[in-house]
Amino acid sequence: MNKSMDIFECMEKRYSYRGSYLNTPVPRKDLEKIIKAGLSAPSGCNKQTTSLVGLDDHQILDTITGLINKNGFGGKTPPAGICILTQKIPGYADVYFNIQDYAAAIENMLLAITSLGYASCWIEGNITESHETQKQIAELLNIPQKYTVVGFLPIGIPENEGKRPKYKTFSERAWYNIFDNK
Repeated sequence: MNKSMDIFECMEKRYSYRGSYLNTPVPRKDLEKIIKAGLSAPSGCNKQTTSLVGLDDHQILDTITGLINKNGFGGKTPPAGICILTQKIPGYADVYFNIQDYAAAIENMLLAITSLGYASCWIEGNITESHETQKQIAELLNIPQKYTVVGFLPIGIPENEGKRPKYKTFSERAWYNIFDNK
């Protein structure tokens, strides 16, 4: 795909793509780069609670997309994807970081996806709101019970040009030294 871009340019270009993808395969080497980006994310108390399943089998992707669409996503089958898994392992006492861990992994992967010239969308609610959907995906991918399916990232070249939503200004969301809502 494209040569990797600067991280700040990548953050500016990233957006959630919910459309159709071109029928262009994502090479395994690119899929591996994206997965490695996710696995290199920070992890609370280094418990490494996030695991990933790379997908490039069209039948599996069709099935997962169908399960997600059943819950209202509406996206088309991508040429590749990543299924996100978590384990609830205490960091210390009764404090868990698995949600923060997989959120960091997903953001790393979304930036890697953008950097390589692909598009994606963080799909979580359509999976986690239905234990049946989680169970069906876990069975399809032969995932052991100690893991919970929490997300899916479709990956491919967008069929149509996407764009970032309008963001609030810096001064509406960020301050120096004290919160100032003037």
